[in-house]
Amino acid sequence: MKRIPFSLLLFLGLAPLFLAPTCTKEKDPTPKPGMDWLKSAVIYEVNVRQFSPQGTFGGFMAHIPRLKNLGVDVLWFMPINPIGKQNRKGSLGSYYSVRDYTAVNPEFGSVEQFKMMVDMAHSLGMKVILDWVANHTAWDHPWITEHPDWYVKDAQGKIVTQYDWTDVAKLNFKNKAMRKAMTEAMKFWVRECGIDGFRCDVAFLVPPDYWEEARAELETIKPMFMLAEAEWHPDVNADPAAYTHKAFDANYHWDFMHTSAEINSGKKPLYELKNMLKRDRERFPAKTMRMTFLTNHDENSWNGTVNEKYGERWEPWSVLTYTLPGSFPLMYSGQEANLNHRLRFFDKDTISWDDTGWNYWFRTMNGFKKAHPALWNAPHGGNFRLLNLSMGDTANIFAFKRELDGDAVWVFLNFSEQPVRFRLDDEQLPEKPEYLFNYPLQGDPRSGYFLPPRGYVIMSKPSAPSIPPKPSLPSLPE
Repeated sequence: MKRIPFSLLLFLGLAPLFLAPTCTKEKDPTPKPGMDWLKSAVIYEVNVRQFSPQGTFGGFMAHIPRLKNLGVDVLWFMPINPIGKQNRKGSLGSYYSVRDYTAVNPEFGSVEQFKMMVDMAHSLGMKVILDWVANHTAWDHPWITEHPDWYVKDAQGKIVTQYDWTDVAKLNFKNKAMRKAMTEAMKFWVRECGIDGFRCDVAFLVPPDYWEEARAELETIKPMFMLAEAEWHPDVNADPAAYTHKAFDANYHWDFMHTSAEINSGKKPLYELKNMLKRDRERFPAKTMRMTFLTNHDENSWNGTVNEKYGERWEPWSVLTYTLPGSFPLMYSGQEANLNHRLRFFDKDTISWDDTGWNYWFRTMNGFKKAHPALWNAPHGGNFRLLNLSMGDTANIFAFKRELDGDAVWVFLNFSEQPVRFRLDDEQLPEKPEYLFNYPLQGDPRSGYFLPPRGYVIMSKPSAPSIPPKPSLPSLPE
């Protein structure tokens, strides 16, 4: 189904608000047993329909070794369930209009083929999570006729939808029987296919106590990774911690994505990035894991590609998705192939894999993040400190340091179209640092340092683990 653009939700007052709420923050989360693999993980969103000409699990499986080589740790599959036919949008419909919670869309394959794919990912040390649509079902889901009391109804007794999502019907989480059935459906995929968790669609529209209840049930089977499509939603719960480590390990960093796009378009100055970080610390415990991204399925289809939104500054903005405090970086299907195309949401629209130019950049960033504990995902990563700069056009430079147990990383980013010279105040750089991408920081402490237009430098202590070598990537499958 078409998802309402997040900017519209914000205008309507229905999106996570970007003003710091009055709330009582919990203490910083601690790593959960059995979840150590999360500390340096990179997540990849899989759009099965558009990933290959076949649009099937088999078509995607050929790419799994390549994604492992790229440095991907977690495969997030957009919903794989059968899609409703009643009120369907487009020729194939929305993945988020679910007709059966415990079956596979025949467009993609079968439950057995999905399990085979999960087993293949596990054999390579990767994790698999499923996109879960708990807020609503398709209009031809059996629950509509078998359990009409499981749905929200209007004053006339008619089942309601939300926004312009006319292909779905809203579920009633006040109904205990429905909640139990929903959790049992989630447990099916853990028991039968061995998945490792869920990305929970519009999690802020579902009461947080349900997610806590569901997680407890799921973890009677195995440890779960839970990702919330939420930041904070006043209509459900005024405490943002309800959508962090109470029920979820990570949530969306919508604020970073929207702030970065507005800065890049000239609607906001660069100092709004500092304000965003301040809001984040006021709203959440300091070591909350935030999924950072420039694009995803909604952004790509409805609001523009990375090229449209960021242009030639895509690299410095992408650097921040790997290096900001708490960051848990997301890659979307085709992003490593410079996906400069808005994929159709309700119809077949195959990704072109002809451009492999961005593969090296993402593989190098993925490897660098894993090699440096200072950059690991919250709650494991290091301290964050903005650097004091003087001289020159410092308003267009964003510079900071991350440090943990002797591992240190310095990041310098120039978001302007002009070369910038600056001095560092009160910061001693290592004499022989390691530079990522072999982009050295030109200059010296006395005369100042130099960054070219849209340039950036990432450096680390020389004692840090060596930077991954340039890979020899396997050829893409036909």
